[in-house]
Parts: sequence; structure tokens; C-alpha cells
Amino acid sequence: MPLPDTQYDSGVAYSFMVKIDGVQIPSVVSVGDITNEVDKIEYKQQTADGKYVVRQLPGRPKPGEFTITRGMTDSKTASTWLKSVGEGDLKGARKTAEVAVLDYTGSPIRRYSFTNVWVKSVKCGGLEAGGTNPLTEEISVCYDEMTAE
Repeated sequence: MPLPDTQYDSGVAYSFMVKIDGVQIPSVVSVGDITNEVDKIEYKQQTADGKYVVRQLPGRPKPGEFTITRGMTDSKTASTWLKSVGEGDLKGARKTAEVAVLDYTGSPIRRYSFTNVWVKSVKCGGLEAGGTNPLTEEISVCYDEMTAE
């Protein structure tokens, strides 16, 4: 007999997909540092009886960044994207992105959607004589806004 909360099984870290401008990115090894936060405002005041109190208020939403690590291929898409940013073509370089966490059947259980995404850096994984690890590239992207559904 199944437990009553089996519909709430945890997602697994190996089942996800990444899309940039609606196109699924192949060979993704990992996605890291997805963070959504707001500024914290400290409001210091004296109460009527002279007691010093610090209150905390939510501030403005913060933009953020995350990393995509993918297997190195002959694709130059990330480098070309970085080049357009470096040349100042931010209008052309800004994209949308989505990271979906999938359940055991491949259906999304959580979607992170990002707007005004642009690449900040592209880093080649370590090269090593005699190494047997797959070669990867790490793409750091910045975004203005994130929503989680």
C-alpha cells in the first residue's frame, strides 16, 4: 500500500533540462547557483519607551546569475554569444532561459524562467595530459529577473 504523500516525491538532481530562447541545450552536465533573492533593509528606530529596535524590511528584487556546465563540442554558440556581449550588442545578446526540474516520468515539477539573460563568461574545463575525464565548458549567465513555477 503506497504512502499517502507519494505524490510529493522529491525531484532528482539528474533529471533536468535547460533551454535558451526556447532551444534545448544539449550535453548539459550541471546547472548551479540558481538563486532568487531580495535586498534586506534594516530600519533602526527608538520605541516610545526609548528602547532601540532594529526591524527588517524586504527590499528590491536582486538580479542574479547561474552557471551551465556542458560537454565540450565543436559548437561555438557560447563563445559567439560572449563575443556579442563584449562588442556591446546587449540588445542582441539578451535572451530568455528556462531550467526545468523533471520527475521520474520526464514531466516538469518546477520551472525556473529567466529574462534578459546574457553570458558573462565561458570557461574551458581543465586540460590534462593522460586525463580520462570528459572536457567541459562552463557558461556563467546573468539575468535581470527570475520566476519559479
